[in-house]
Amino acid sequence: MNDSVVLVGNLNFLCLGDILQVLGSNGASGVLRIKSRYSPEPGLMYFSKGDIINASDGSMTGLDAAYSLFGWTEGEFEFREEKVKSKRVINTNRMEIILDGLRKLDEGEIKKLGPVSFEEKPSDSLDKATAIPVIKGPLVDHEYVVDVEDYFDGQKIVREKKYGSWIWVILKGVAEVVKETAEGPISILRIGEGSFIGGMSSFSFSSNVRSATVVAMGDVQLGVLDTQRLSERLSKLSPEFRGLIASLDRRLKHVTDRAVEVYLKKNRLKEFTENRKPIIEQGGSKETLSILTQGEVSIVRNTSNGHLLLANLGKGDFVGHIPFLSIGHEPHSASAFASADFESETVNSASLQKEYDELPPTFKNILENLTICISLTTRVACDFRKKIVQKKPN
Repeated sequence: MNDSVVLVGNLNFLCLGDILQVLGSNGASGVLRIKSRYSPEPGLMYFSKGDIINASDGSMTGLDAAYSLFGWTEGEFEFREEKVKSKRVINTNRMEIILDGLRKLDEGEIKKLGPVSFEEKPSDSLDKATAIPVIKGPLVDHEYVVDVEDYFDGQKIVREKKYGSWIWVILKGVAEVVKETAEGPISILRIGEGSFIGGMSSFSFSSNVRSATVVAMGDVQLGVLDTQRLSERLSKLSPEFRGLIASLDRRLKHVTDRAVEVYLKKNRLKEFTENRKPIIEQGGSKETLSILTQGEVSIVRNTSNGHLLLANLGKGDFVGHIPFLSIGHEPHSASAFASADFESETVNSASLQKEYDELPPTFKNILENLTICISLTTRVACDFRKKIVQKKPN
């Protein structure tokens, strides 16, 4: 098959973080080439099914090169769908690379490619307030949008612990996901255009309770999705695929609760890992997918600031590698510890992949948004842990 250029543009119009989100959301495989008049060679990023598996910037390769390319703020890019010959040397989740790259660039850890300049950008409270990266989804698919609603700055779109079955897609603006605690509200994520408020559990399970509060940051326009049509399409999926969706939804709630516990300095790691054996090692190459039929499995990430509990899975939950969705957990970025009574069944990933490939764009977008939220909430928990460790007296 001939190489095919499917995306071209200018970095002044679309920054690298946005480009990576677009390619990732579409599960693209190929090579991203970035050209700049300030570099004799192009910067390259290699993708496999939306994941960044390698990168090069001059003599640099791998993750260091991927971060370095965030400093290319001027130039042109093109993405070609082609067979990627590069081996996987990057196992870091795509959204974590985006988050880290933007942070490193903002904090001056990444050198900007371009002419020497001593001009500093003015900073004010607004700049600091918007420093947290905003999760953006793919282009909105309007097939299931049946109405439009407007919210204004500070209005609560949904409230934690309240019942609700609506699901929206953000058409314009940014909203903040907040967890209420005894010590006050905690900001977890910020979501922008193309992101969803409410997951598939909003219309697939009875008595759905909202797990967080979502607040408008400025004016926000939402597209209301047709939950009846979505529910009908969901019912046509296999029980196994519906179970996977429910498991991912529960995992996001777990990770969000664990992030709050880290923020509040509550350490439950020992409680959920004591007397449990590792069945998946972080950084390993085991890419099987299983469903728990008995017992429990704790998902734990080993960070430079210690081990971090991410989720505690139970009967009906899925553990392992999902080939068409990246959540930034096991096997590459987390370990799995099983209880003594643990039992599981291997899942036919190829069958799930086929069902996923046949989903309407809106369904794929909702699932992609769910996995991005799991990944970035995990990163939020890691950042909370890092701040606590840094504040400890020597």
